[in-house]
This record gives sequence, structure tokens and C-alpha cells, in this order.
Amino acid sequence: MVKGLNPDELGCWAKKIGPMRHIFRPRPPVPTKPTHRATPYEVFFDLVFVFAFIRVGTLMAQAPTPRGLAHGLVLLLLLWWPFTNYAWLANQVRADVGLVRAGNAAVMAAIFVAAIVLPGAWRHGTQSLTAALTLALVYILVRAIYLALLWHISADNPQLRASMRLRVIPVSMGWPALLLGAVLGGETQTLLWVAAFLIDGVGGLLIAVFAGHARLPSTSHFAERHGLIVIIALGESLVSVGVGAGSAITHWPVLIAALLALTAALAMWWLYFENAAAPAGQALARIPVADRTRTGAIAYSVAHFPLIAGIIYLALGIEVVLRHLAHHTAGAPLDWTSTAALFGGPALYLIGRALFLRLTVRHTPPAQILAAGIILALLPAARHLPAIAALALIATMLIALVCYERMTWQPTAAAR
Repeated sequence: MVKGLNPDELGCWAKKIGPMRHIFRPRPPVPTKPTHRATPYEVFFDLVFVFAFIRVGTLMAQAPTPRGLAHGLVLLLLLWWPFTNYAWLANQVRADVGLVRAGNAAVMAAIFVAAIVLPGAWRHGTQSLTAALTLALVYILVRAIYLALLWHISADNPQLRASMRLRVIPVSMGWPALLLGAVLGGETQTLLWVAAFLIDGVGGLLIAVFAGHARLPSTSHFAERHGLIVIIALGESLVSVGVGAGSAITHWPVLIAALLALTAALAMWWLYFENAAAPAGQALARIPVADRTRTGAIAYSVAHFPLIAGIIYLALGIEVVLRHLAHHTAGAPLDWTSTAALFGGPALYLIGRALFLRLTVRHTPPAQILAAGIILALLPAARHLPAIAALALIATMLIALVCYERMTWQPTAAAR
């Protein structure tokens, strides 16, 4: 008995603190339903990841070199794979309830920290290892939270718990390579971080495709999450216009280049959301629940990476073009690396879209493959074009593809 309280007072006190216990008691996971859609909390989660993607572009823009483009690709891979895992997790249970919400909040904080230090990710010589080590530790924390949440939501799901035991192996085996790479720096860091991704990403994908027990209960939610990451990336890529132009944004060549950048982004939006996303989502929904895992893992978790990477590389190319126009004459060409980013980004985007459509609606419009090939074939000639003309060529190619597909291709019919 509490000292100084009689039985009646004690009963009243117990009634008051009773509801307080429920405040601190974690809510159990809430399974998603087939009609579940993305929540505002998940949109915010995606925004944080896209912020990190854009910061990869900032890293590459510091000194556009082939090595810098390769470093950016490694970082994009290391960021993309955790995102896909959390998208899968949110398709099993609601991401905005209980411990799952708390775990996602911790992941957002970690990714935000990673994005801030990301431009200093690669160590050379005697540079500080703080940024690289922070990135490695953030990646380990994000993956550890994922495993903890997977264990939490699988308490009443023996199949998911069995899958979780397998996933622990590739997830944890890549951690030593990340830490060692951060400490050693240079090209050794590149090799070790690539190895870390191959162990974690490829190993996890093989488990999901061939031995995974996780289901995809809501195809609409899964397709919507990947569509959100695409549209947010496209929107954020336009930030590169302001970054590249700076105070020269009122100069007419810079304004024209900014409008061309918007045109290219709008064409890429159209190619995905008007001609691909809906029929692909419908095709995924027609697959039986037990068989969706393989298509979802490859068509969305894998094929969407070149879409995102293509957007980031195009944003890099746009930023360099605007910066170039702000500080050089309108007739000056870009360097090789910047031209490769400007042309390689859209080509990579079209290749990813082709793979996405092939895996879902079982059809790839030939014009898309042809357009990607033409863009890559024009790259050597574009190196000698004025920067604004090179950007105009990319925008024209993308708009031409949009117009051609709108006149000749019906994806909904191909999906039947």
C-alpha cells in the first residue's frame, strides 16, 4: 500500500494511472490490407531518402570526373537497397503505427545525417575519416533497425521469421567491409564498399527471389511507393537548376536552359506515369499473392534503380550546364564527364523503364530502346556542341519519344 493513502484513495490513484500505462505500451503491428495506400508519414520518409540521393549529385558535382561518377553510383546503390527493404516492410505492416513508426523515424534521422556528410564520403590521402566513418555507421544502424523491425513484426508469422533469419546473414556480413573501407579510404574504400553492397544487396535479392517468404499483400501500395520516389526525385532534380545558375538565373541563355531542364523532367514524368506505372501496377495485381515476390523484387526493387540513378545523373548534367552558362559563353561545350552524365542519365532512365515494362506488362516499346541507343550514339558528337545545344538535344529526344508513344503504343492493351 502506498504510504499515506487509505484504500479509497489508493483505488482512485490506481484508476488515474491506469490509462497512463497504455501511453507507454507499444501498439502491436497493424497488418496492411490489399487496399492499403501510402501514408503521409511514408511520403516524408521518401523525401528524406531523395534528399540523400540529391546530395550524391552534390558530391559528383564538386569535381565531375569518371571516378566521381563511379563513387556516386556506389553511394546510390548503398542508399537504394535500404529504401527498397523499408518499402517491403511497410507493405507487411503499417509504417506509421507503434514501434514501426519509431523505427522509421530513427532511420530518417540517420539518413538525414548521412546526407549532410555525404559530399565528404571519399577519403584521399590524409583527409579526415569522419564523413566516411559516419556513413558506414549510419548504414549499419539503418540495416540493424530493419532487422529489429522485421523481428518485431514477424512474431506471429513463422514464414516471415524464417525469412528474417536468412536475411541476417548477407545484411551483417557486409558491415566489416564498410568499416574497413571507411578507415582505409581511396580506391580500397571503393572496392570494399562495392563488396559490401554485393554481399548485402545481391544476397538479399537472391533470398527474396528464391527463398523469400514475405508476401506482397498490397500491390497498389507497393507500386505507389515506387512511383512516389520517382516523382519526388524528378521534382528535387529541378533544384539543380537554381544551384547551377546561381545569381545568373536572369541571363537569357540560363533561362532557356532552365526551361529545357523542366521540359526534360516533364517528359520523363510522362514516360513513367502516363505510359508505364498504371499498366505495370495492374499487371502486378493480377499475379497471385504467393507469386508476387519475384516480380515485385525484380521489377520494382531492381528495375527502379536505373530510373532513380538516371534522374540523378541528368540532374548533375543540368547543374553543370547551368553553371557552365553562368560562367562561360553560350557557345562553349561541356567536358567529357559532364556530357556523359547529361546523356547517360536519360539513357539509363529509358533502360530502366524498358526493364520495368518487360518484367510487368511483358512488352517493351521498340522506340524506347532505339531512343536510348541514339542518345548514347550521339554522346561523342554532343561533346563538341554548345552546352545549351546538348541539353536541347536531350529534351527534344525525350519529347519526341513521348509524342511517338502517345500516337502508336497503348500499354493497357499490351498488359492484357
